[in-house]
Amino acid sequence: MKMLQNNAERAKRHLFVAQQTYYEQPLTLVDGEGSHVRDNEGNEYLDGFAGICTNTLGYGDTEVAQAVADQAKTLIHTSTLYLNEPMLDLAEKIAEIAPEGMTKSFFSNSGSEANEMATLIARTSKKSVDLLALDHAYHGRTAYTVALAGQSQWRNFATQMPHVAFVPNPYCYRCPLGMTYPSCEIACAKYAKRVIESQTDGAPAAMIAETISGVGGIITPPPEYFKVLQETLAPFGTLLIADEVQAGWGRMGDGFFGMVSTYDVVPDIITSAKGLASGFPIGITITRPELADTFKGPHINTFGGNPVASRAASVTLDVIEKRDLIANCKRQGEALMAGMRDLGKKYEIIGEVRGKGLMIGVELVHDRATKRVAPDLATKMLEEMRKRKVLIGKGGRYGNVLRIQPPFIFNDNDSRDFLKAFGEALAAL
Repeated sequence: MKMLQNNAERAKRHLFVAQQTYYEQPLTLVDGEGSHVRDNEGNEYLDGFAGICTNTLGYGDTEVAQAVADQAKTLIHTSTLYLNEPMLDLAEKIAEIAPEGMTKSFFSNSGSEANEMATLIARTSKKSVDLLALDHAYHGRTAYTVALAGQSQWRNFATQMPHVAFVPNPYCYRCPLGMTYPSCEIACAKYAKRVIESQTDGAPAAMIAETISGVGGIITPPPEYFKVLQETLAPFGTLLIADEVQAGWGRMGDGFFGMVSTYDVVPDIITSAKGLASGFPIGITITRPELADTFKGPHINTFGGNPVASRAASVTLDVIEKRDLIANCKRQGEALMAGMRDLGKKYEIIGEVRGKGLMIGVELVHDRATKRVAPDLATKMLEEMRKRKVLIGKGGRYGNVLRIQPPFIFNDNDSRDFLKAFGEALAAL
């Protein structure tokens, strides 16, 4: 049968070598139900990564699947040259749930495009070519957003277009300033002043920051961080862009927008993508009219505001509210982190368990005293978890952080099964 052919060989023949996959033997997924997916050999896996935290409502005959099927029968595509009602419905809903005054949205295909639009709006409104980003950051794979990457392995495009200055990341486990929280008094955020004064024109357009760094290794800022950062940026007129491509829509277990609900800071621009449409390609840039309207265009996005993706997003938001899935993210996240911290008392390769809600990172080390990074163990953990039919991700600048970002529908049984497999995988190492 075709589906049982060697897909690794098929990929090698026909796909770019740059399209790298997890696992020594790549995994081919074919279908799923709930929080589980199946491969082309009939194996079923508990999905602890959700397609890079994208399949918000899981798999199978979901409310989103039904809505998409209905929409596909009437209108699949328009482009941004025309209006369509699903796009307008979604824009109105976003305006209702976004922070007060943030009533305008631009729809695109991905988080990369959403972040690129955000920086374009900032540069246009502030008439500055300078931008700030965080060390360890990741904001996408367009030429523009690659320039915002704070990790060398993701800065692998030849040309870096905008001028970007980097601010120390609030990575408390490995403080870049050699300090300790809370006696540090959030020095990493205050350091932005020195960066602005020494590496920019003195009035950079914006600073972009993930609420929690995803690819960077689920780096979770302390509670005061974004308030101190915003206060530091304010005298320079520098806008704050919240990149919630991964952290948005309730994944952090508090509200739809993590920087607002968790850190009590309203940014100037919010970007998101991934989980908004439960797997359908979408990106969104949200801001106030006085910022949005500074860029007069013309501008176009062929697939932005796609009626099918827009309908999927609206239904996703409705289901999150109807089923109280934000509270579920909080509950399951607390259970998972408590369980993994307990395992950390037994297995010293766990350096730190961190995160919020269902955005969890487990940093692996060879030695707790020196915090020597263990990317080799992270790779082995992915393989050991696969043997136990559980999927997870990995990240971090050093490749030593396990990423646990499952669907919002994870339940008590899923969390129990996950922790059982996690403990067994640690024991196998």
